[in-house]
Amino acid sequence: MASRKPAKDQPGSFNWTTENQTWCDSQIKKYPQGRENSCVIPFLWRGQKQEGWISIAMMEAIARQLDMPYIRVYEVASFYTMFNLAPVGAFYVQLCGTTPCMLRGAHDLREVAKKVIGPENQVSDDGKLSWLEVECLGACCNAPMVQISTNDSDHYYEDLTPEKFEDLLGKLRRGEEVKPGTQNAQRHTSDPEGDNTTLTDTSLYDGSRAQPLKEIPNAAPLAPAE
Repeated sequence: MASRKPAKDQPGSFNWTTENQTWCDSQIKKYPQGRENSCVIPFLWRGQKQEGWISIAMMEAIARQLDMPYIRVYEVASFYTMFNLAPVGAFYVQLCGTTPCMLRGAHDLREVAKKVIGPENQVSDDGKLSWLEVECLGACCNAPMVQISTNDSDHYYEDLTPEKFEDLLGKLRRGEEVKPGTQNAQRHTSDPEGDNTTLTDTSLYDGSRAQPLKEIPNAAPLAPAE
């Protein structure tokens, strides 16, 4: 699981980019005076997208920005496992290990991650990859699957086999494009493989089978439409 302790090596300071500072200023305006603390989760998420992880310097800067104690920001950041308290790879792989994915081969994907990337929660030597086993990511129909995050995206890669997963990691490391979604060419999103076998009769949903409304005996009359 994700470590909830801050990394030992910490930067000395944190500053928002001009774009993100403007974004922060716009978000604070959404809340009534005295309720600006509600921005803490969006700010932490934005900061993580900027830096890839959340440092102590970032938490301190957000605390000052929202006029709240540092410990309150730390409590939020350390509670939610979506926040990385230590650096991650440029491609951060979250491998689902919950029951549907486990039954469909997540264990084999885990072994690929160990071989290609290294131990869990450690960044590869080239800085490109790191990985973590996580709980259900909600794509059970396409098990086994992973979510791969960068500073500007979070994509699912589904219907994986060990061979496809290893090839995918290699392409990311080499800077090659990999299409998100199902990696099974015989599937469309989470549809079954091959041609559709259900709801193929268009009359089921094109309105041609609709019956006119019948009056219900002794029912109160409908109010006229406004």
